[in-house]
Amino acid sequence: MPGDDLADDFVQDDDVLIEDNDEDVAEDALFSADEEERRSSHSGTSQPTQTDDAAALDKKRKRREKDKQRRQKRAKLAESKDPAPLLESFPAQSSQMLEDYLAAAQAKAFPKMSPIELMDVRIPATSIADTTSWTGQRTLDQLSNFILEVLPSLRKRLEQRSKTNAAPTLLFLTSAALRVADVTRVLKSSQLQGDKGGEVAKLFAKHIKISEQVTYLKRTKVGAAAGTPGRVGKLLCETDALSTSALSHIILDVSYKDPKNRSLLDIPETREEVFKLVLGCEKVMQAIKKGQVQLVLF
Repeated sequence: MPGDDLADDFVQDDDVLIEDNDEDVAEDALFSADEEERRSSHSGTSQPTQTDDAAALDKKRKRREKDKQRRQKRAKLAESKDPAPLLESFPAQSSQMLEDYLAAAQAKAFPKMSPIELMDVRIPATSIADTTSWTGQRTLDQLSNFILEVLPSLRKRLEQRSKTNAAPTLLFLTSAALRVADVTRVLKSSQLQGDKGGEVAKLFAKHIKISEQVTYLKRTKVGAAAGTPGRVGKLLCETDALSTSALSHIILDVSYKDPKNRSLLDIPETREEVFKLVLGCEKVMQAIKKGQVQLVLF
């Protein structure tokens, strides 16, 4: 739920290579022709004029600009060809397969970590909820039924009002503020909350100051919180306004795709925020490793 998103095994298109080579040859030929003309026109002088120096510098500048444009073009091409690692049916796979998927995404979020260091922060399969029994679609209109059928213990906890403020039992992480608002409406339904459930907090940065959210959380008995990983991570790591004392589930909204068809863990920025700020928060990671918190891929 953070970066360079280029595929490690990216191979440049032959068409792009040919296009680049043709441009280089054309530029070299043009440069050689200009150099020949300049030499012939100044054959009687031993030193180049200021005009010649300026022209040479201008050519170098233009070549650098073209090189930059080529690199940008290649980067965009690589990004467009980077296959989405998460198929629509992937969240329904076994906990072991999801562990491997999360480990691969985690390695992208921490590119400088060694394999040994990555093992220390790896999320074990025992802390990933088995949702293979769910055969329906993982869409927002099915979220309530998904929780009722696959996560009955979460449903029971959502029906109970927390004893302390700012201590949700559920954190729901998604990639967009508008999606947070939609998820909040579902989590507020009586089907999940019953008559005694706590409040559902909306935690995102757009139009809402973090100080306002801190004030709200400290005075509210929150049963669930839906938010973007960046804002949730800041509240967890930089304030004391979001407690994990009652936390039992973290749902990653990986089925939702942005306009570029990218999921929560496909987008470099949100991927880094999920692993560095939320799951990387020491109190959250310790709870996950102890089996106190279950990770759910929806």
